[in-house]
Amino acid sequence: MNERAQKREVRKRRIRARIFGTALRPRLAVFRSNKHLYAQLIDDSAGRTIAEAHDSEVPKAGKAVPETLGMLIAEKARKKKINSVVFDRSGYRYAGTIQALADGARKGGLSL
Repeated sequence: MNERAQKREVRKRRIRARIFGTALRPRLAVFRSNKHLYAQLIDDSAGRTIAEAHDSEVPKAGKAVPETLGMLIAEKARKKKINSVVFDRSGYRYAGTIQALADGARKGGLSL
């Protein structure tokens, strides 16, 4: 594992030590690969995923994809009667793609 990945892993562990998702306020976990973007609503107390979204579910429109994905996960959360979540950025910097996804979730009606 290179130094950049190791630093991200340390940040990820530090963030996860502080946040915990429940059934009423699940954790919105984000994963970003080189090609794709994923978002999950996770209930840590039960150890299960409540809802998930993937960038293949949204039309490809360049930089609008993360924001659209955020709105999609917010829509799925509202269907399950969830209004508030804990945001888990998984060690990624809160900028660019991650920030756009969070903004899209807020536009979709979620409280982060």
